[in-house]
Amino acid sequence: MDSETENRFVALETKLAYMEDFMEKLQEEAVAQSRQIEILRKENQILADRYKELLENTDVPNRRPPHY
Repeated sequence: MDSETENRFVALETKLAYMEDFMEKLQEEAVAQSRQIEILRKENQILADRYKELLENTDVPNRRPPHY
C-alpha cells in the first residue's frame, strides 16, 4: 500500500470516528429532549385539567360589563 492510499484511509477513519462520536451525542440529546417533552406534556395536561375545573366551579354571572 502506498503512502497516499494509507493517508486517505487514515483520513477516512478519522472522519468516521468523529461522525460516530457526533451520532452518539446526537442520540443522547434526542433522548433527553424526548424525556423533557414528555414531562412538559404531562404538566400541560395537569394545567389544562385545573383550568377546566376552575371554569366549571366558577359561577360568573352573565351581565354587561360596567362600560355599557
